Amino acid sequence: MDPECARLLPALCAVLADPRQPVADDTCLEKLLDWFKAVTEAGSSLLLLQEHPCLVELLFHALRAQDLSPRTLSFALRLAGVFAAQENCFQHLQQGELLPGLFGEPGPLGAAAWVAPSVRSGWIQGLRSLAQHPSALRFLANSGAVDTIFSLQGDPSLFVASAAGQLLVHILDLAMREPAEGRVCPQAWDWPVCARKIVCHLEDCLRSDAAPRVTQALHVLTTTFGHCHGLWTQGLWVQLSPLVACLLEKDPMPAPHTLVDLLLSVARSSVPSSDPGLWETVAQTLTRLSPTQAGPLAAGILKLQDCPQALRIQAFNVLLQPLACVLEAAAQAPATPGLLEGAAGDPMAVDTLPPSKSACVGLLCSALAHLELLQPLPQRPSPWPQAPLLAATVTILRFCNGSAAPSSEAGGRLCTMLVGCVRVQRAALDFLGVLSQGLGPQELVTQVFAVLLEYLMSPDSSPMVLKKAFQATLRWLLSSAMPPGCCDLEPCAQLVLGELLAMLQKRLCSPCWEVRDSGLEFLTQVTRHWGGQASFRQVLLASELPELTRQLLQDPESYVRASAVAAVGQLSSWGLLAAPSSPEQPAIPQETPLEALLLILTTDSEGFPRRAVMRVFTEWLRDGHAEVAEDPERFVAEVLRAAGKDGDWEVRVQGLELALVFLERLLGPRGSSAVAPPSVTARAMRALCQVQLFEFAFRSLFDCDRPVAQKSCDLLLFLRATATPPGSPQEAGDRPNVASVEAALRRWRAGEQGQPLGELAPEAILAVLRSMDLEALRDTLAKSSDHVERSPQSLLQDMLATVGVLGDNEADCY
Repeated sequence: MDPECARLLPALCAVLADPRQPVADDTCLEKLLDWFKAVTEAGSSLLLLQEHPCLVELLFHALRAQDLSPRTLSFALRLAGVFAAQENCFQHLQQGELLPGLFGEPGPLGAAAWVAPSVRSGWIQGLRSLAQHPSALRFLANSGAVDTIFSLQGDPSLFVASAAGQLLVHILDLAMREPAEGRVCPQAWDWPVCARKIVCHLEDCLRSDAAPRVTQALHVLTTTFGHCHGLWTQGLWVQLSPLVACLLEKDPMPAPHTLVDLLLSVARSSVPSSDPGLWETVAQTLTRLSPTQAGPLAAGILKLQDCPQALRIQAFNVLLQPLACVLEAAAQAPATPGLLEGAAGDPMAVDTLPPSKSACVGLLCSALAHLELLQPLPQRPSPWPQAPLLAATVTILRFCNGSAAPSSEAGGRLCTMLVGCVRVQRAALDFLGVLSQGLGPQELVTQVFAVLLEYLMSPDSSPMVLKKAFQATLRWLLSSAMPPGCCDLEPCAQLVLGELLAMLQKRLCSPCWEVRDSGLEFLTQVTRHWGGQASFRQVLLASELPELTRQLLQDPESYVRASAVAAVGQLSSWGLLAAPSSPEQPAIPQETPLEALLLILTTDSEGFPRRAVMRVFTEWLRDGHAEVAEDPERFVAEVLRAAGKDGDWEVRVQGLELALVFLERLLGPRGSSAVAPPSVTARAMRALCQVQLFEFAFRSLFDCDRPVAQKSCDLLLFLRATATPPGSPQEAGDRPNVASVEAALRRWRAGEQGQPLGELAPEAILAVLRSMDLEALRDTLAKSSDHVERSPQSLLQDMLATVGVLGDNEADCY
């Protein structure tokens, strides 16, 4: 321990033990505890206590004092656990009756402070730290602490109850670790006392008629099989699985959701290889649970790599049944293949869907969500019923917008429950988008596009539903390209795209800003993919979309302005913003897209549009946009001048990204090992000085926002590596005068940002780059912002100064 900390420690312990002193806040106590953990991990806890007896006195005071604050008592309990984690220190503290007093029956259990949840939590955390060695196990078995942990499982504080359950798992794992070594699976009669006591408690809970006690046991077992990987877990399951199976026979079944978590935890462990009967229990559980409760278990089973095929079919049926009911309710044509075709079990009749709207909606959303996550997985069921799933999802969407035809009274009730239901619409549109990754009959694909258009054109579609419909439509358009990745679309998709552009004109004029925003995002995406296609260009240029997009650059909502910037960027990249003209009606000169976006960059009061402009400008420079290619140096200079003055750090970072793109155009791509020839370097350096890139980059190097400084460091390292051959430092006689540059950098580092660098000679810049330790700066910047922690000495001084023990000149308060 640092000598100064050792000098301050007795005074701090006296303050903590004095109930009259206002103890420092919880944050200071947490930092103090972290410091003690670090000290004990680096050396002997016993030696620490022998050298600093004030620590033992503090713990004894916590044991005896009746008026100690709950905060301080909780700290003392946790501190005792930190010291006792080492076995020799544990034995030293136990000889003085300190540990039995703190953690046994006579200790805090009888104190008034025990009513505070923080004290009970500190007691549990102290035991968690202490339970690391065989001596701790014997102490736990004999002190009555395990019984207290059992009672705390039902604590009114959820944090305390959860911590108690996790502590039982830790003790069980510690107890079973040694007996399990070298054996296939220890028998129950070989288990240590602590382990037998915990397992007996779990057995009693599983037999209980009280649902909370069953839930507590299931939580402990779920954590055990999820976090403990010893062979002993197999023996534990053999012993407890009959009691778990008995839960299935109770009516109602206790804690069904927790039981599902347990079965999945066991199925992911090593148990299935030793107990094939687990799968039978899972199959029985799927049968006993309601469809809503069974969904998570079915989805979890289908994500496993190895499980019996019959169980996979049963689990898949659970997820498919709600969708099969929807098809039955809509009187699907006989030609539509059945969802459950070839599977074990009968489809659920439509009148067996949950009768309440909330339950029915929840079941459908759950099934759609599980199937959505399952679709991309390699272990998904095969064959995958793509066509029936498409038909069912389209039918659900038609029920929701009122266009489906119910086939029975039960179907009519389903229609009433689903019509206008935004939650189901969103889930179905998400799943429909995922289904675009598979193939389907042309008739069904046509129905997909038809229902998507209905939603996009309907005035009743909510903004969020519209956004989901736009996303699903884009995915289906992309999957309709011939061949995949080509910009040519199938005839059906070509017609849809034409209708979509006509619809977009109305959506961009919507009074709802979310709708305008979603419409612009969709326009940006379709232009990115099909801006070069003749039919798309013809329809777009004949519409009002380019002009509407220009107008939305002045939208009152900043999100819409940002989306309009992105759309203008794409339209301009493809040459789709030119105003139509004819000999009779010549085009009126308009502000160019570059001028319009520069105005936003320099005048918009919100950050979102300015960030969007910088992303567009970077893309334009990278892709060789026509307006930029006319005079790239002038373009870069204007943009960097504006970005350097911007108060938004993301704009400045994007400015550095643009500067990197400009560097790559001049010197070659990053990542290549080639060093630019001297003639290329000379031209590049002149261009970089002309656009004042170094002024921007060096200022950014000392930016108060770390991402900006990191990006600048990357840029300068790339420049130095590319423009300066390694191992060829400049001769001393040829070294240019860099004093003015280095002086300016020192002022900037000190926070004086006013004076510019002025005229820069390329040779001086390269010399400065050679002299800077950019690698060390990069390493410093890569550390998290909290890596400079307050020293222990400073922490102790501040805690003492808070209560007036130290003078102001000795404190380092913040």
